[in-house]
Amino acid sequence: MPFADVGFLKYLATIVDILLVWYVIYKLMMVIRGTKAVQLLKGIFVILLVRVVSEFLGLKTLSWMMQNAITYGFLAIIIIFQPELRRALEQLGRGKFFSRSNGPEDEEQEKAVDAILKATEYMAKRRIGALMSIERETGMSDYIETGISMNAKISSELLINIFIPNTPLHDGAVIIQKNNVSAAACYLPLSESPFISKELGTRHRAALGISEVTDSITVVVSEETGGISLTKNGELHRDLNMDSFKELLSNELLIKNKVKQASSAPWNWRGKKNG
Repeated sequence: MPFADVGFLKYLATIVDILLVWYVIYKLMMVIRGTKAVQLLKGIFVILLVRVVSEFLGLKTLSWMMQNAITYGFLAIIIIFQPELRRALEQLGRGKFFSRSNGPEDEEQEKAVDAILKATEYMAKRRIGALMSIERETGMSDYIETGISMNAKISSELLINIFIPNTPLHDGAVIIQKNNVSAAACYLPLSESPFISKELGTRHRAALGISEVTDSITVVVSEETGGISLTKNGELHRDLNMDSFKELLSNELLIKNKVKQASSAPWNWRGKKNG
């Protein structure tokens, strides 16, 4: 075989090797997307950054601490990322690891938002207490496990029936994941903020609490007043009328989602058609 052909094959093998590595990394990112592992991964990057900076500035003690954290961190990573690693292996076993993953359809997202709006309006008029948390980037699997698994297609009728007083699933929160009702009667962490009004009950404290530890959107309907509230990023928006509630919910779940999809469009494997 001519030397030129051997060199070309080595060059081609290098390109294929790089592309395969990047594809595997991309699929791993898709596996951990929407889970707490994303936040933990950011923490690992921070440790690596501090290690480099401390080495550059000659901070020996800090550099030694970061080096030991990295050295013994491999075992910790296996333990911390155990659910994600297990899910990746399960997908690999089912042959889904190398399949193209579809993002949530805009139409399904709009139907989910419409169902939440209708159910909230119905329950607010009748003062039916409700607590609905909508998962976004940060995974809520830990909180889903505290409730009753449902995995049901979302509808306004289902949400209303769940929160009818004196029913088994009335107490606790509904967690909506990927446009489906994943679980009901879930326990959410209560906020310990000293700035919460004393007139607010457990539902509002739970809604604010989950917004402090995840990026979820949580809707609350007060059983006493029928008032509608929404929490996000540790913020509580109280006593919203339906127009304000619809605008806020649509902005968070529809408009921002479309902007995010548009910004990530260049990474779409299909690409955009010119013209």
